[in-house]
Amino acid sequence: MKSEQWTVDSNQWAVEKNSGLKFFLQTVIARAYPRIIGQQREKSWMFFDIFLPLLAVSAYVFVYRAIGAPEEYVGFVVMGGAMTAFWMNVLWSMSSQLYWEKEMGNLALYIMAPNSMMAILLGMALGGMVATLLRALAITLLGSWIFDIPYAVVSFGQLFLVFMLAMVALYGMGMLFASLFLLLSREAWHLSNLAQEPVYLFSGFYFPIKSFNFWVAMSASIIPLTLGLDAMRQLVFPSGAALGFLSIPVEMGILSGLCVVFLTAAKLLLAYMEKLAIREGRLTESRR
Repeated sequence: MKSEQWTVDSNQWAVEKNSGLKFFLQTVIARAYPRIIGQQREKSWMFFDIFLPLLAVSAYVFVYRAIGAPEEYVGFVVMGGAMTAFWMNVLWSMSSQLYWEKEMGNLALYIMAPNSMMAILLGMALGGMVATLLRALAITLLGSWIFDIPYAVVSFGQLFLVFMLAMVALYGMGMLFASLFLLLSREAWHLSNLAQEPVYLFSGFYFPIKSFNFWVAMSASIIPLTLGLDAMRQLVFPSGAALGFLSIPVEMGILSGLCVVFLTAAKLLLAYMEKLAIREGRLTESRR
């Protein structure tokens, strides 16, 4: 995979070729740029992306306070509401992205370009993550201020590491689903809708995952947000460790394994998708 840049030097054409890691990073930056800039063009979207999820968070907070639940549950809800932003970004801005690109006629250009599909999807992920991170921070800060939530961070280093492991695994799963949804064609829309609410439940966005029995919680751990949220809650809230599902080192180890599994599977499936598009010549057609 190489990119050629033509330059004029002493009335002669010279070819400067970019390849390898440099070309990969250039592709990531180029694909992330339009998403970052696009967020600035519709500032009203930022308001609704923060205000509407905050309403859902408020509903759960009032329910927990009405039934006299421990105050930590209020903090769990706010943190879970903030993390929903990342799941929605993965589901709609990554998993379904190649399907939408096919419908708009852009997928053929991605397949023909010398760029790596992993780099293209990674650029989409990083570009969308910037706006998503702002939304998540806004929900966390506003929710903490409105509902007066106390925090007791055990280790900022571990908290950052858990968050990054969860994001790498989550966006790796998004890359995997991008190819899977594309191969399933029109079923992508239905799968996206189907996956939205069950993940809210099994990831424990609004309650401790320990509330499930062990095997249900263990099965739900295939979703990176499940263990990511559980570990972050243990590190952030005073009684988080007592309500945690597994110990933090174990959850970090599982998240590391999920990173490897999802990224490897995404790479293999993307390579298969490209070969299928080249061999059959029909994968990029919107009518299929």
